[in-house]
Amino acid sequence: MSARALLLLAAILLAAAAAPAPAPAASTRAPRCGWSPVRDVSDPHIQELGGWAVADHARRANDGLRFGKVTSAQEQIVDGMNYKLFLDAADASGDVADYGALVYEQERTNTRELTSFARAPAK
Repeated sequence: MSARALLLLAAILLAAAAAPAPAPAASTRAPRCGWSPVRDVSDPHIQELGGWAVADHARRANDGLRFGKVTSAQEQIVDGMNYKLFLDAADASGDVADYGALVYEQERTNTRELTSFARAPAK
């Protein structure tokens, strides 16, 4: 290869290396690993997750807990989605209390797991 061809090749490689990388496509989802608030807790999917979490807990604990509504939620992108749900539920005597649930969901494998469920501390 001639010296001129080598200089031209080096110039092209340097220009390509110095060019700015294209901007990544804008994402509508939260970044991986961090928790982000769910903006619309009235979303039917979020409310359905809350109802499912209470029903799954009640089935395991046999405590007659009944779902009220999800009052706030956070989501975390993993290989699927983690949801922190803060919800109201009534016990067998009708007393309403605050609860927290952690639900993992992966749509592509049709997986849903109740990771934790607990009554929130009294305010």
